[in-house]
Amino acid sequence: MTDNEKDLLIHVTTIPYLQKATSLIGKPRKIGGNQFRHMMATMAILIDYHMTDSAMLKASVLHDWLEEFPDANLDEIYNLDEDGPEVVKLIIELSRTPHETKEEYLTRIAEHGSYKAKIIKLADRISNMTDISTDIFNTKFIRYYSLQTEKFILPMAEEIHHDMYLELKDLITRKRRVIKQVYQLKRMLKNFLSF
Repeated sequence: MTDNEKDLLIHVTTIPYLQKATSLIGKPRKIGGNQFRHMMATMAILIDYHMTDSAMLKASVLHDWLEEFPDANLDEIYNLDEDGPEVVKLIIELSRTPHETKEEYLTRIAEHGSYKAKIIKLADRISNMTDISTDIFNTKFIRYYSLQTEKFILPMAEEIHHDMYLELKDLITRKRRVIKQVYQLKRMLKNFLSF
């Protein structure tokens, strides 16, 4: 973090948003842990990429909040501070509606999303791609998720943030390498057991 970034971030008060995000602690993730930690990781990735926009950072810790609490009162967030209205707008923009497939949702973000929503979505996907492993998911899901990232997220990253694009491309390559290693091990085991 540069001194200039520190000076910008020192005035960003995220505590009311973090307090609201703690309601996600009881919401488990398929990969383990809980949604709160994922929200924190998403914000950390934005900071790692030198993002200092206060509304974007605040929205990142609540980007899945509406999906977890569909009946939530967004006025609570709207009135937290001067960034509240923009944070609510970003949360709504980043929330998948019940009638959208995952592909429709990702297409909507890619084609109609604001710059800030796209950046948060890239950080979100970096967090997700980093977390998926063969310890929790089968290779079929990892392949599917990698293909989905390549089709919907990678072009968006290439368009708006080169370094995030490179990280996502690397994560896809690494996941494919792991899948290949798993298949090789299965083949070796099958050959060994057939003796």
